[in-house]
Amino acid sequence: MTKPESKRSAAVNATGKCATSVSGGNASLEPDCPSQSALLKANAMKQTSREGMHRRNTECEVYDDGTNTFFWRAHTVTVLFILTCALVYVTLLEETPQDTAYNTKRGIVASILVFLCFGVTQAKDGPFTRPHPAYWRFWLCVTVVYELFLIFILFQTVHDGRQFMKYIDPKLGVPLPERDYGGNCLMYDPGNTTDPFHNIWDKMDGFVPAHFLGWYIKTLMIRDWWMCMIISVMFEFLEYSLEHQLPNFSECWWDHWIMDVLLCNGLGIYCGMKALAWLSMKPYQWQGLWNIPTYKGKIKRMAFQFTPYSWVKFEWKPASNLRRWLAVLGIIFMFLLAELNTFYLKFVLWMPPEHYLVLLRLVFFVNVGGVAMREIYDFMDDPKFHKKLGQQAWLVAAITVTEFLIVVKYDPNTIMLPIPFVVTQCWFLGIFLIVIWTLWRFFIRDITLRYKETRQRNQEVPADRDRPLGNGSTSTPSGRSKLNGSSETVRMRKS
Repeated sequence: MTKPESKRSAAVNATGKCATSVSGGNASLEPDCPSQSALLKANAMKQTSREGMHRRNTECEVYDDGTNTFFWRAHTVTVLFILTCALVYVTLLEETPQDTAYNTKRGIVASILVFLCFGVTQAKDGPFTRPHPAYWRFWLCVTVVYELFLIFILFQTVHDGRQFMKYIDPKLGVPLPERDYGGNCLMYDPGNTTDPFHNIWDKMDGFVPAHFLGWYIKTLMIRDWWMCMIISVMFEFLEYSLEHQLPNFSECWWDHWIMDVLLCNGLGIYCGMKALAWLSMKPYQWQGLWNIPTYKGKIKRMAFQFTPYSWVKFEWKPASNLRRWLAVLGIIFMFLLAELNTFYLKFVLWMPPEHYLVLLRLVFFVNVGGVAMREIYDFMDDPKFHKKLGQQAWLVAAITVTEFLIVVKYDPNTIMLPIPFVVTQCWFLGIFLIVIWTLWRFFIRDITLRYKETRQRNQEVPADRDRPLGNGSTSTPSGRSKLNGSSETVRMRKS
């Protein structure tokens, strides 16, 4: 037996010895036994080491030679000097136009750029460092700017808010035309002799690759097949439930379940899981570009600059405890709310689906969603080290809620349209089943298991007293048996 093993066995024996003496009803602790607070502290340290071991098992090992080139150094003074030169040029050498609207737009853009320069050089780094920490600091500052813009829109009247969008694009601020989204749902239309499958070909537009790419990226964010499939299926149920409010939710059944869930979403999730498997098996060994001798190695190193610096496998384990279960439910709820905001914002702000602002919002969430999910997972999986929710996760949650409040304020009539009774019954049944399962899993089941463990422990205590010792004799009798001797001696005296 090695020394660590002998120490571990001795600690276990001492702990068991103390537990036996306490369970036997003896209030006084033996001299070699630690106090109750020491036992609790030892158990806490064991739990902490077990959590740390689990955390190390989900993280990949990283080798880095520590090369710090010009590309990775801070350039705060350089950025400040360039920014000051630009402001001096605008102030002294450029003539200010007399157009008030133009000056207002340019002043707002200049203020945003100055804030972005400050954030890129001075903001706190997040969990991601590739391709460069400044890239993720930039998106953090963009998140702050977008949240401030949403707050400004929220405090405007409905008319002023919609007309304000004209300052961004003069084509906006106009009511959207009515469109027919449901229509003929026959996969094979015998009435159309030239092309009986025209309904299927009509659905093959630019949104098909967008669905696939979107769910591929969402899988890289969530890193769990079950959560992705639940969100995908739940959103289709939301489209069924809310098609009386938004006409573009009205789709054919095969468009919901075959094209969306199986083909676009399912294929995107499958490819995303394959990419996750590759990233978890990939060796993370980093060298400076000038330390690599071959040109092929240099090109490969430049390409791998756009891959993660390290990798953490997400193990959500929603059924392990109540905190993780509620956290996973909250993540799914916020994901679905952000998906719904995409459609409702277009509707209430009069933006056509093909407008570039809709695409920019999706690109924005692609860049900030991964950071937010990593921060949420760190906060949930290792709360002793990550004592507060990450900055990007906090901002993404605030943006999602603010977008929903804009929808509620700008078109409450659409939001308050009565949901069909059958749909309401289905949702109440689903919520009821979730509540019942939560109560059973984390309260009733735990109480039952605790009662069974206590009962089993109480049954094992008398058996431990009668168990023979190592020399073949039974344990030392106590009480009346000590005074009267063994049962055989008493029987001989009576005879």
